[in-house]
Amino acid sequence: MRFFLLGLLLFSAAALAQPNAPQPPSVIGKAWLVIDVTSEQVLAAERADERFEPASLTKLMTAYLVFAALRENKLSSGRVVPVSEKAWRAPGSRMFVEPNRPVTVDELIRGMVVQSGNDACVALAEAVAGSEEAFAQLMNREAARLGMKSSRFANASGLPDAQHYSTARDLALLAMALVRDFPEQYAQYYSIREYRYNGITQMNRNRLLWLDASVDGMKTGYTEAAGYCLVASSKRGPRRLLSVLLGSTSEATRAQESQKLLNWGFLFFDSVKLYEKGQAVRSIEVYKGAAREVKAGVAGDLYVSVPKGGADKLKVELFSWQPLSAPIAAGQRVGALRVELEGKPMREFPLVALEAVSAAGFFGRAWDTLRLWIK
Repeated sequence: MRFFLLGLLLFSAAALAQPNAPQPPSVIGKAWLVIDVTSEQVLAAERADERFEPASLTKLMTAYLVFAALRENKLSSGRVVPVSEKAWRAPGSRMFVEPNRPVTVDELIRGMVVQSGNDACVALAEAVAGSEEAFAQLMNREAARLGMKSSRFANASGLPDAQHYSTARDLALLAMALVRDFPEQYAQYYSIREYRYNGITQMNRNRLLWLDASVDGMKTGYTEAAGYCLVASSKRGPRRLLSVLLGSTSEATRAQESQKLLNWGFLFFDSVKLYEKGQAVRSIEVYKGAAREVKAGVAGDLYVSVPKGGADKLKVELFSWQPLSAPIAAGQRVGALRVELEGKPMREFPLVALEAVSAAGFFGRAWDTLRLWIK
């Protein structure tokens, strides 16, 4: 198929205060990334694709699979989970489950998220998949589905293992997926500041929950090899930003540096809405169809993140696949939408059919075949 330019559109907005974003801040850590969840656009990053030990950030994937099991009715929050000896003896941070003490799925989730309990992770993994080893296979399968191309999981808790690693970019993908796919569970668990179980109260290690009212999660991690890690998420107005920091030097520093990244992203960038889900962006000519054209648009609300002052410098080019012949299904890709900022390519999005177009009758198809041959 030929690629046909439909037209050049200029997206206009009121001029903003600053034409260009400054350089990102200096960050104390081995690797880091800050991303605008609204546009799914990385604002700045350092060593984001290098593999590192994720420590307890692993528990984001464990939570994702547990929430999926709840949604699919494979688990229930009130179900009592037996505590195996392996879970009871799990080293590192713990919620202090005991084999002879009943514990529910809900309690284990709180122990995993708030107290970072490795014992809770093992118990949940066994409840979902029968064993932690089988659960690790599910983790890797889910990582592949989410596009986490440089990650491998060997256990549910994040304990050190040579075959257990991830990247800042992959962890950002995972964190965004957790917020997007399980918003109710995210809101329910990830902003809890402390949790008491078995007579022991433990504080959430994410200091930003106390320092910044806009922060509502997500997860800390630490091992000697990994250093101090934090995935932090902040929602201010309609925008949500997420930072990933790996290998910082202390609990206080990882909070301080994550706060720095979030503040920088909110201060110097805007999320610009280009089109709404289902909005007809353009009508495209259709051959051999019951209709002569099809309305095309985007599958979801389309946002881009731009430096403050850059919204009026956005341009959008629309392309269609040509010749476009029926039948066409609603949601079928029929072209592309390319966004430029100050004349430089920025992002590209699928252009999809907003309605179905059935095939024309025999004479209609024959006539358009002739038209295409002449053309």
